[in-house]
Amino acid sequence: MDIIVENLTKIYGTQRAVDNISFKVHTGEVLGFLGPNGAGKTTTMKAITSYLIPNKGDIHVGEFSVLDQPEEVKKRIGYLPENNPLYNDMPVIDYLRFVAQIQGIDKSRITGRILEMVKICGLEGEKHKRIGELSKGYRQRVGLAQALIHDPEVLILDEPTAGLDPNQIAEIRDLIRTIGREKTVLLSSHILAEVEATCDRILIINKGKIVADGTPENLRKKAQGQEMLKLTIEDAGKNEITAALQKISTIDWVNPVSGHDDRFEIQSRPNVSSRRAVFDICVKNHWTLTEMVVVETKLEDIFHELTMN
Repeated sequence: MDIIVENLTKIYGTQRAVDNISFKVHTGEVLGFLGPNGAGKTTTMKAITSYLIPNKGDIHVGEFSVLDQPEEVKKRIGYLPENNPLYNDMPVIDYLRFVAQIQGIDKSRITGRILEMVKICGLEGEKHKRIGELSKGYRQRVGLAQALIHDPEVLILDEPTAGLDPNQIAEIRDLIRTIGREKTVLLSSHILAEVEATCDRILIINKGKIVADGTPENLRKKAQGQEMLKLTIEDAGKNEITAALQKISTIDWVNPVSGHDDRFEIQSRPNVSSRRAVFDICVKNHWTLTEMVVVETKLEDIFHELTMN
């Protein structure tokens, strides 16, 4: 079931929290929704779940509009908000039964759905404990279980790995990827490495507007622009190597690494590569080229560049 956001605008007083954005999330896709604090991520997610009404625009979940058929939309969405509100005094099993009843699951199916969620979310050893006795990681699992228990076609996850340790993050990440094979998943996170490892596509929002949309690989390619190389060249002096590299027509600038006589960073001119020219000049001068690495633009660098304005 696709999510289609069309010209979404949400205004609080004089502030446009979300400013005329449009995007689509396809069935079977895990979309990472990134942005700095206050960028409009949570507002957009709340609008998709029919938690709030937009000032302008519309959102369709499948064939249903959040404006005209919000109850139908809610039936088809599982939502894990950032603060993961749970009833800490309730045992896990009782809580999931309570949520299943609220979601209107047929009584004959409730026990089966609870057992399925316990298995899928890895809660077998914790299912009889009170929620307040669980670690943060297991509480997140309970939050995912309540979001999934009515078998929604769309899953909205707001900071699902916030506050977890690396092992817990890896476990939740694997669970989300498994779920994403069959459902439409939209998740927000500040952990950029996790988004890159989990999501098929990334959408970056800043000041209420979409500033980037694409796969991690495509975003890096667009941001790369000019090739950056790290070199280690032996058997010559730093000044000699620098002077020789600066004469290569494809190179924009050369930066000897401070404190090293044999290490350099070079920036190629736009849309060209300097690797062959560097190799040839080393061969010509009988220098030993022991390292030549293309520096890949990181998602953190892209995020910083797009959201600091």
